[in-house]
Amino acid sequence: MEFKDYYKTMGVAKDATQDEIKRAYRKLARKYHPDVSSEKDAEKHFKEVGEAYEVLKDPEKRAAYDELGHQFKAGQDFRPPPGWDSGFEYSESGRGRAEDFGFSDFFESIYGRQQRPGGRQAGGRQGIHIRGEDHHAKVMIDIEDSYNGATRPITLRVPELTPDGHVETRNRTLNVRVPKGIRAGQQIRLAGQGGMGIGKGGNGDLFLEVQFQPHPRFRVEESDIYLDLPVAPWEAALGAKVKVSSPGGELDLKVPPQSQTGKKLRLKGRGLPGKTPGDFYVVLKIVNPPVTTEEDREAWRTLQKKFAFNPRTGAES
Repeated sequence: MEFKDYYKTMGVAKDATQDEIKRAYRKLARKYHPDVSSEKDAEKHFKEVGEAYEVLKDPEKRAAYDELGHQFKAGQDFRPPPGWDSGFEYSESGRGRAEDFGFSDFFESIYGRQQRPGGRQAGGRQGIHIRGEDHHAKVMIDIEDSYNGATRPITLRVPELTPDGHVETRNRTLNVRVPKGIRAGQQIRLAGQGGMGIGKGGNGDLFLEVQFQPHPRFRVEESDIYLDLPVAPWEAALGAKVKVSSPGGELDLKVPPQSQTGKKLRLKGRGLPGKTPGDFYVVLKIVNPPVTTEEDREAWRTLQKKFAFNPRTGAES
């Protein structure tokens, strides 16, 4: 999948105002409309222009697209980097369903297929009351914050349209309580922190979708936590008692004799906490000591003579 340059498709500069983008769209839509155009591949171009306009006309979509535009060029192989959109706050109406419009896989890979429910409205004696839209954002947290629970300041980027028609982002910082045991993909609801309501409609809510920051030692799969543990050949062969790090602190671990690389040792209930806590898995990886001296090499030769061992036995054709 290639990265698409929506500004090039529309024939506008990257700092174009929203009015300039609208005028460019009207001109190109007339030029390529399949019902009236005599241009070659008019229908294809018409769809490309429509997709570009769907993104650039909307401050929220445009701000997210511009974030990726700093990292990719038109025609470059494209896969959204993990967590690229974390910290962007967007409203429910800011994202339509890609399948509704027949847009490209590129569009869908960025914006997904979210619904477009909009705000809720009711009449009252003082006039019309409209509840503010709910807002959403993806946030990255540390595994330890889920394991222990925490309160953290989280800064979100909010796309806004300036009076002169340009798109800018402002930052707002919220003090957020991270519930103990929250899983990746679950949401934290902040009541009243979404879009502003009209009349007595009340503000919408803000939903923060949680994802985990990459960790130098641990990885999480649902509620289970994994650690790759290097062990020496003699620890794996003879068995050993070792100390291992976990998000909850140091743990004692017994390495069984005759262990092999890839063996998983399970510590039940030591994963993410919860009503049904996850498990903590230690995956063994045998690491050979460095061989730098003649004495080292002689020690390995002694082992070679001692054991009539071929690790490829049974694997050879």
